[in-house]
Amino acid sequence: MNTFGTLFRISIFGESHGKAVGVTIDGCPAGIDMDVNDFLADLERRKPGAAGTTPRLEEDAPNIISGVFKGKTTGSPITILFENKNVQSADYDAIKGTPRPGHADFVLHKKFNGFNDYRGGGHSSGRLTLAIVAAGVVAKKILSPVEVNATLAEAGGTTDIEAAIAKALVQQDSIGGIVSCSVKGLPLGLGEPFFNSAESLISHMIFSVPAIKGIEFGNGFTATKMYGSEHNDAILDEKGTTKTNNAGGINGGITNGNELFFRVAVKPTSSTPQLQHTWNEASQKVESFKVKGRHDLCIALRVPVVVEAAAAIALADLLLISKVY
Repeated sequence: MNTFGTLFRISIFGESHGKAVGVTIDGCPAGIDMDVNDFLADLERRKPGAAGTTPRLEEDAPNIISGVFKGKTTGSPITILFENKNVQSADYDAIKGTPRPGHADFVLHKKFNGFNDYRGGGHSSGRLTLAIVAAGVVAKKILSPVEVNATLAEAGGTTDIEAAIAKALVQQDSIGGIVSCSVKGLPLGLGEPFFNSAESLISHMIFSVPAIKGIEFGNGFTATKMYGSEHNDAILDEKGTTKTNNAGGINGGITNGNELFFRVAVKPTSSTPQLQHTWNEASQKVESFKVKGRHDLCIALRVPVVVEAAAAIALADLLLISKVY
C-alpha cells in the first residue's frame, strides 16, 4: 500500500519518469503557518550535486494544490506535486528484458505481470523520497519545538566521508553508509504497545525508504555484548532523566522523555557502473550487463533528510494519537 499513518496519514504517488510525483497529507491540524518557502531547505538537502551523486537535476519546486489557504493549513488534505522534467527514459529500455541486479525490477515485473512502469524504477524509485521529505516538513511543524536531526556518520565503512567518496569515484563502484538520527524535546509517553510502539512505527516508515537495510535504537546490537547492569539506564529524577541512554529514549515501546536516538544502514546503490551479470528473458540465459542511466555512487549522501522526514512522520502521528486517547 502507499498510505501510512493513523491520524496523520500520508499517501504518496507517481513514478520516477512519469509526469509528476507527490503526496497527499490528511490529518494535519488547521491553523499552522505554511507556504512554499517552508519546504525549500529540506528539499535542497535531498537534491544531488555533490560528488558521488546522480547528475539528474530536477527543479523539485513544490506545488501546493490543496489544504493551505492564506498561509495557513485549512485542516483539509494537503496535496503537493513535483513535476518530473529531466528524464532520459530510453536508458531503461534494456531493463524490460534484463532486470538490474539488486533492484526491484525482477520482482516488480513478476508481481504486476509486466504492467509496472520500469523506467527509473517506476513507483519504487528513490525519486519518491521527494514526497516523503515534503510530508516530513509538515510533520516537523506539528512536532515543533521538537528537533529531528540526521547526519551521515559513515560511508564505505569509514567516518572519513570525503575519502570514501573519492575512492568510490576512482573505483567506479557504489558504496553504502550509516545515518544517525536524534530527536530532542520529545514528550514522555508517545507509543502504543504492542504493535504501534514508537520503535515499530518509526521502523515501518524508515524501511519504506529505498536502500535501507537495517535499524538500531540506542546501543542496538552492541547491547548484546553488555551486562544488564551496564545497559540499564539509571533514572535520576521525577522527569525520568537517565544517566545514560543505552535504550535510545524508548522503554517498552514508549518514549521516556530522553533523547531518541537510532541509526540506519544504507546499502550500496544497486546501479553500480561495474560489469554485472543478470538473467536475459529473451535469450533465456545469464549474460553480462552494465547499468545505463544516471545514478548515485553513494545514495547515503542524500538519505539523512529523508530519515529525518520518516521519523518526523511517525512521531507526528504518535503525538496526535496521544492527544486523542
